Amino acid sequence: MARANCQDKKNRTRARIVIVDDHPIVRQGLSDLINREKDLAVCAQAEDASQAVKAIETLGPDMVIVDISLKEGSGLELIRDIKTRFHTVPALVLSMHPESLYAERALRAGAKGYIMKQEPNKEVIGAIRKVLDGALYLSDKMMQKMVYKLVDVEADAGQSLGDRLSDRELEVFSLLGRGNGTRQIADKLHLSVKTIDTYRSHIKEKLNIESAAELQHHAFLWVSSKDQG
Repeated sequence: MARANCQDKKNRTRARIVIVDDHPIVRQGLSDLINREKDLAVCAQAEDASQAVKAIETLGPDMVIVDISLKEGSGLELIRDIKTRFHTVPALVLSMHPESLYAERALRAGAKGYIMKQEPNKEVIGAIRKVLDGALYLSDKMMQKMVYKLVDVEADAGQSLGDRLSDRELEVFSLLGRGNGTRQIADKLHLSVKTIDTYRSHIKEKLNIESAAELQHHAFLWVSSKDQG
């Protein structure tokens, strides 16, 4: 596991990133790309899940970039582990595997975005910044596909998602879809964290959603569909 200094020359802290990929040349190339940005810095590189977890525990990064295929184990399993053990650390998948096959699985596992390795450098940096800002990242094509899927589900149910939720539940759901966490939502709505957790539970029950990652995934798609419409 390689580590690096995460501060610029003026000692101003940059957003710290851990890269997890089983190809050294990919890790180094991505590190060089990220470290050229004034507000970003790679503080560790890992080739497998065990190294990644150790780096997160030791360094407390702001973000993790993960490939689907690792030297030992699956990137999706690592993302699930990160979501459980380090729930405040967002993960972005950067992979050669088709977005159409793995993006939704990655989001359900707890990732905050998915981008292909062949995308331009500018797009990769944009995806990193978007995830760091608390939003989810997908390509426009994948976003459209998933929004259509969500619309089809609502049509089959015969009732729009908005109609199934109370006014307050819809407000919480919308804030979730814009990247807000439970504490942020509680502060914005001047409610307790416990109350927001209760609303989240009611929303999951009404929408037949099992996990927190799936809830945020649906919220993000719903907000995106409304913004586009």
